[in-house]
Amino acid sequence: MAPGPQPGDARHFPASAHAELRALLELAGPSAQTELLATPALTSGQPDPWAVRPLAVWLNRLETPWYADALKTLTFDLQPIVALGTGAVTGYEALVRAPHRGQRLGAGELLRAAESHGHLRAFDALARREAIRQATPQLTQDQQLFINFAPGVVYNPDVCLQTTFAACREAGADFGRLVFEVTESEQFPDLDMLRRILTRYRAEGARVALDDLGAGHTSLTYLAALRPDIVKLDRDLSANLHGNDPRVDLVAALIRYAHELEIEVVAEGIETVDVLKLVTALGADYAQGYVLGRPAPEPLPLRAEAAVLWAST
Repeated sequence: MAPGPQPGDARHFPASAHAELRALLELAGPSAQTELLATPALTSGQPDPWAVRPLAVWLNRLETPWYADALKTLTFDLQPIVALGTGAVTGYEALVRAPHRGQRLGAGELLRAAESHGHLRAFDALARREAIRQATPQLTQDQQLFINFAPGVVYNPDVCLQTTFAACREAGADFGRLVFEVTESEQFPDLDMLRRILTRYRAEGARVALDDLGAGHTSLTYLAALRPDIVKLDRDLSANLHGNDPRVDLVAALIRYAHELEIEVVAEGIETVDVLKLVTALGADYAQGYVLGRPAPEPLPLRAEAAVLWAST
């Protein structure tokens, strides 16, 4: 058997070589990036064997020195979710943001930074608490708050619930108005553990939603095994959807199957009135997208161009 990498195989790079290392990583391509490992040096100058991580993780950490400050200034944009039967805004999804150099960082950038700093679990808990504290006081009593959470970082639902309960008490919010939206389910193959988490949340009165049905990783297996209250269709299924589109039959079948399991359906990524009309005709229960309302720091009403569809009802 050939020996593995030895201490002498390691190359030492100063911080000034950051740009060159990033170029090396990009040259390697996605399939080889996980094989390029790195670690800080010990005081002796030797590599620290306990801190070996993919090179991409260390570079992302170096590129996100703003992360600690971002945690202190988390805010949320709210995007409306509309009942297609009535046109009523029945809830809002809380989308995490943070200011940085005159811009607002989005959820993707914040999550990547949290992962590179080994902080995903703490970030998830903080974002959940802050979403409840900041957003629920802005909603009416009949509106629900959709909160994203990545189940792979939830190691104990009881511990997570305690911090969530505390945030609800602080905000004077009813736990029953929360909808926990499962994201990144492709990174959480343990269906039994995920089922236990969702069952625990539902036992306390909250609802649960499964995101991105039809994206490939959120499969019909997840839908049947978890039986969420709500499922969101992946936005790629509705983008520029039209009557002769071959995706129409697929969307209709997914909606029909969800309804057979007594699961409500949200069509995401709805950007035009024509697509809004089509997903309504196909039987979706709710919709979310720019034609209904863009994410904003405060809960905005339904946009006028969409509201006219229900003006005569």
